[in-house]
Amino acid sequence: MKKKINNFKLDLSPNYSKRIKKVKYIIIHYTGMDNLLETINLFKNPASKVSCHWLISRRGVLHKIVEEYNIAWHAGVSFWKYDTNLNHKSIGIELENKGHGNQYKPFSKSQLLTLEKLIFVLLKKYKLKYTNVLGHSDIAPDRKLDPGELFNWEYFAKKKLVYWPSLGKYYNKDILLQLGMKNKEVTYIKSKLKKIGYYCTNNSSYDLILKHTVEAFQRRFLPERVNGIVDSRVYQRILEVAKNA
Repeated sequence: MKKKINNFKLDLSPNYSKRIKKVKYIIIHYTGMDNLLETINLFKNPASKVSCHWLISRRGVLHKIVEEYNIAWHAGVSFWKYDTNLNHKSIGIELENKGHGNQYKPFSKSQLLTLEKLIFVLLKKYKLKYTNVLGHSDIAPDRKLDPGELFNWEYFAKKKLVYWPSLGKYYNKDILLQLGMKNKEVTYIKSKLKKIGYYCTNNSSYDLILKHTVEAFQRRFLPERVNGIVDSRVYQRILEVAKNA
């Protein structure tokens, strides 16, 4: 696989600032807009105050929006492993997709192939761990859903480009944690989610923040059940991911 990014269209945005900190993360997004042109026009509009480094169309065409040596404005209010404002430490990649509530559908094979090549280059270039390739909903679960449950994380894990847990023996524990509960099990599961990198409040309450965080976790690691409830299967998967965090 190539070590450099050579083939791309230049659609530079004025929405950026000077990078001071080293790149530590790669953040995957979807555009959530009706079409590619609308997205590019948004990024080129100074009033929008949004951008990314790379945009991948449904046809798999790569567009450079902001130079990597600058900060793109893609992450917003964000948190991961006690890092905040992840714009300063990340490369933002947008995938053309209308998103939730607007004909959200699986990403195209062409997009996945282009993204595969791009992540490979970025991991090598910045000497990043594949555990630091994240979704927007991972770092901002109370605000964002992207790239969503239709993004195939397992596909990229097989290429050793993102993290995916090795699935152990099924953990048959009679457990059900959901919004409004308050007990030691809630405190414990929060501690595991924090170890993975998610933000959780420091109490024993299954609050709305935890519900959104569990939904983000499910979109990433259990996309077939996104309901914000920790049952025995979700509980097991959280422990599996935390073990390797």
